[in-house]
Amino acid sequence: MEQTLILVDNNDKILGYAPRSICHTGQGKRHRAFVTALYNSKGEILLQRRKHALFSNLWDLAGASHPLRLRGRNESYGEAAARCIRDEFGLKGVSFRKIGAFNYFVPQGKKCENEHCALIVGKYDGKVKANPKVAYGFRWTSLNETLAEIRRRPTSFVMWARLGAKLLRKHSLGKRLLKTKSREKRA
Repeated sequence: MEQTLILVDNNDKILGYAPRSICHTGQGKRHRAFVTALYNSKGEILLQRRKHALFSNLWDLAGASHPLRLRGRNESYGEAAARCIRDEFGLKGVSFRKIGAFNYFVPQGKKCENEHCALIVGKYDGKVKANPKVAYGFRWTSLNETLAEIRRRPTSFVMWARLGAKLLRKHSLGKRLLKTKSREKRA
């Protein structure tokens, strides 16, 4: 069954609901989305190399998806982030908070991204194993190194990860994370 997404304006005011396919076709319809920045006590953030029909082999933050309309109610950003991180890394028990949002539109042939994208953050210090159905691999890295790589090779990152990392840098949490080293692992 096709997912139902939450239509919003540029300020995240709910306007209605639409099937995922309608939201991502042609000019699309502006809808809620999120990108999740997962960080550890070393101040590193988790990146994944996406396995995706349109964005394959590009770097992303820890996870990205959409809050859904489920059984007559709207999934919260925190619930959606927990679902995403569970599905993509098998992680449970992480608490999340929204620290900002941005709007963007990116055409992809006959498809598009037309999203009000919340930046959701959570802290996790355990072992990580990427789901090989959705990721080629992952790495823990500093926010500084991520931002430098985005400047050098922006097209190696999905758009929402680029915008999310820049927004994270502006947030007080991001300012505390600008101090660490990198490690890479394969799924």
